[in-house]
Amino acid sequence: MLECHDGSIYTGIAVDVQARFARHQNGKGARYTRSHPPRRLLAVVAYPDRAAASRAEYTMKRLSAAQKRRFCMQKDQLWRVGRDQLS
Repeated sequence: MLECHDGSIYTGIAVDVQARFARHQNGKGARYTRSHPPRRLLAVVAYPDRAAASRAEYTMKRLSAAQKRRFCMQKDQLWRVGRDQLS
């Protein structure tokens, strides 16, 4: 999940998260992030396969921004990247 400069949260799936984040930052990512540039990576969650990742993405996209932020705070469920780790 990415936090955008306008405070919105973008949810997507990727095999190489850092490369995908870089594409979003360079305006080469999803249409949404071209009009809502990403500020930082909020969370990364690993799934066993693309089908599971797609199901999780669908579920996350149905949540409000506040619900997504609460989910990101659950340290035991995901790996969070600090701002200092982003290039």
